[in-house]
Amino acid sequence: MGIMESLWLMITNLGRDEVFIVVLALFTWLVRPQGGRELGVAFALSYLLNSALKYGLNLPRPFTNDPSVASEAARATAGGPGLPSGHSQMSATLWLGIAAQLRSTGFTVFAVLLVAVIAASRLLLNVHYPSDVVVGLLLGAVFALLAARVHFPQAGLLRWGIPAALLVVAALIPAGAPREFGTGLGLLAGFWASRPTFAPPRDWAGRLIVAVLGLVMVFAVYFALGALPQELKDMGVVRALRYVALVLVATEGVPLALRRWLPAQASAAQGAPQAVH
Repeated sequence: MGIMESLWLMITNLGRDEVFIVVLALFTWLVRPQGGRELGVAFALSYLLNSALKYGLNLPRPFTNDPSVASEAARATAGGPGLPSGHSQMSATLWLGIAAQLRSTGFTVFAVLLVAVIAASRLLLNVHYPSDVVVGLLLGAVFALLAARVHFPQAGLLRWGIPAALLVVAALIPAGAPREFGTGLGLLAGFWASRPTFAPPRDWAGRLIVAVLGLVMVFAVYFALGALPQELKDMGVVRALRYVALVLVATEGVPLALRRWLPAQASAAQGAPQAVH
């Protein structure tokens, strides 16, 4: 493996699930709690659409017929069919969604450059065609705008009724279906039900404590649930429940455990993006 390929592999790994978990959690705890909830819902919707298009269209990747065009390490980063690029779409949804909420020129430039190099890595590693990446970026931009402009309602029965319906759908997923569907439904159910009612820490010491202890708690749950027997994890509803639990630990459990640094705020709607009418 050459130095350049190692560099592009390192960049492409910024589009991994673990990175998304860290960024979403830190944004929610430290920057904009309600905005993190809206971004999480938009991210889950983007993830579900990406999965539906991938497996519905079932289009090949560059190495499908000729594995020699991409290294084994590069192929290991490519799961499922080709279009649209998941790394490109989900990175654009996350980073551009944050940028759209913050409306900071400096952060927007950083986010655009980061998403661009992640997308470029998919091409340079020969795991996607240009059309895969372009479609992924366009869809990611749409969901990023959604995360910044729409407040997803959860008043009354909506808070738990929609997550319950999503879990019923997950229970109906046939055996052998791609794991992404259960994951996406669980993320959507978890973020929809979450109700961040805390204020971010105001001092750097508090931010550091929340970041470190919060991530320890989240990844303890992540790896503990990942240790379940494979036959259980292969069930759509179990996979969905794993991600519901992970999201609720991050958005409800961590603030409760660290309430000294994440105090309750006067209004749960504080900091929420403006709804589109």
